[in-house]
Amino acid sequence: MDTFLIVLAGVFLIIGLIGCFFSKLPGTLLSYLGIIILHYTSIDEFSVHFFIRWGVLVIAVQGLDYFIPNWGNRKFGGSIRGVCGSMLGVLSGLFFGSWEIIIIGAIVGAFIGELFAGKESNKAIRYAFASFAFFILGTISQLIVAGILFHYYLNDLSYLL
Repeated sequence: MDTFLIVLAGVFLIIGLIGCFFSKLPGTLLSYLGIIILHYTSIDEFSVHFFIRWGVLVIAVQGLDYFIPNWGNRKFGGSIRGVCGSMLGVLSGLFFGSWEIIIIGAIVGAFIGELFAGKESNKAIRYAFASFAFFILGTISQLIVAGILFHYYLNDLSYLL
């Protein structure tokens, strides 16, 4: 049973890391659930303070990931299509595997999304950079939290081996 829970925690943590790139998948929350599952194994026992601190941080980061792009779009006049285009651009960039392609794909995707939203090309470029910036801000904050939680998992696995 212990092995099953360790593997299940790893699956939740990996899906949590992947979920940082998808706006519909709560990446940090899945990573946090993976740590909770790991707590019920014989590998590690986390304190109540640990769970409270990380729980508050996960809720804050997850909430900011949903509110920051919407707030930024309203402030700069962008659209939700720009954010979706940015997300699709990042995913297409991940397919090709280069950081430069990921960034270029996100900006081009946001630009195309803004064009589909009916913006003129000069305004669409400005909105595309704003959509990209707010998407990246949310994604990076989620990746930091999910990455640290994944580090706890890997650290506990190293003591097992």
